[in-house]
Amino acid sequence: MAAQKIEGRNLAPDFGFSVEKKKRILEKINGAVGFEQFLATKFVGQKRFGLEGGEATIAALDAMINRAAETETPVEEVVIGMAHRGRLNVLCNIVGKTYEQIFRAFEDKSIPDQSFGSGDVKYHQGYSSQTETLNGRKVYVKLFPIPSHLEAVDPVVEGFSRAKLDIRYKEDFDRVLPILIHGDAALAGQGIVYEVIQMMSLDGYNTGGTVHLVINNQIGFTTSWEDARSSTYSTSVAEVVQAPVFHVNGDDPEACVFAAELAIEYRQAFNTDVFIDLVCYRRNGHNESDEPRFTQPEMWKIIEKHADPRTIYNKILVARGDVDEQLAKDMEAKFKADLQARLDNARQTPLPYTYQEPELHWKALTKTNADKDFQESPDTGIPRKMIDKLLNHLLSFPEGFTPISQIAKLTEAKKQLVASGKIDWQLGELLAYGSLLLDGQDVRMSGQDVKRGTFSHRHACH
Repeated sequence: MAAQKIEGRNLAPDFGFSVEKKKRILEKINGAVGFEQFLATKFVGQKRFGLEGGEATIAALDAMINRAAETETPVEEVVIGMAHRGRLNVLCNIVGKTYEQIFRAFEDKSIPDQSFGSGDVKYHQGYSSQTETLNGRKVYVKLFPIPSHLEAVDPVVEGFSRAKLDIRYKEDFDRVLPILIHGDAALAGQGIVYEVIQMMSLDGYNTGGTVHLVINNQIGFTTSWEDARSSTYSTSVAEVVQAPVFHVNGDDPEACVFAAELAIEYRQAFNTDVFIDLVCYRRNGHNESDEPRFTQPEMWKIIEKHADPRTIYNKILVARGDVDEQLAKDMEAKFKADLQARLDNARQTPLPYTYQEPELHWKALTKTNADKDFQESPDTGIPRKMIDKLLNHLLSFPEGFTPISQIAKLTEAKKQLVASGKIDWQLGELLAYGSLLLDGQDVRMSGQDVKRGTFSHRHACH
């Protein structure tokens, strides 16, 4: 399917989508543009790291989730990681955080969970929901919180996805879809991106392929792309794993949706990474209080005269006869009225969410900052009978197995230590792992030193 779409591509401006699908794209673009414009007028000067210029991101993400739910082995969970640019828009228009919750964050009325600190700014926070896709399936959608370090969330998304695949889906990679949203400058400039991509196909870290969506506004903070990287494309890191890259015009929402759906089909078919390079622009400065003309006056002369993606797409649809001009106007007016109602504290019901078993374990953990809870350590001892069972297992070899001489000497030394009524740190570590396994708990270890151990004490592996 993916190959046919590439080789048999109709190069006409119209991608052959149904009128209903075009209306859906317009709806998502309208929501993205309208949300940013509304925040700009109601919360003047407040930082939000808006998506203006890259609003097609919302249509692309919507298309990814819906297409992922339609494949032969449909996705059941979508795990998203991104930096601050466009996060608020993604939170409300994709993940389902209510407008009321976001507006309260602007007005400082929200009360963060302060068990382990003072909370975080609104454009770093995450959210989880269950979204109903167009074909009626329920999909878990999770947007991870992010610290200021742009790409630091990447390995967290991959690790979480792998844990879900191991625990819930028996490594059926098609069931969990990791999506990483990058800025072009961070993608090219931060080494953690390269490190994470290098783990794409490794047995211990494979998550069945990640869709990388690059909001390529062609500038990093205040640095032009030609001063920020040596490669022609910010996505050149994809060549490390031979991942395909689809370069697409952010002013063409239908092209963005086409690329998004193709990326999902490719990922589900081959379970490898795929990149979408959404070439767009940034209408404001690095944040809404930053003046971009200080450093890029010529670029912003062009940007300030350039129509937003909604206006451009409206004109295209009307010119084709796909939608009535009045429909687009009514859609925009309705969305503005809806946002105003939310701002006026009208009730908006959050999307329902059913916690999964691994999440229930986390919710059951006690959070505290009371001094009394840190005065004594909990009792974590195990019965002597379990200790003897574990030591006997750890210090014996399978029948017919002959260890190398160094391991034989190390094991004999351990036996003599135990015989004297003592154990060392190495045996203590192995006893801890063994007792957890006997309790039915999983123990996952990874890294270069796992099989051998720094002092050759983890010498057995499955």
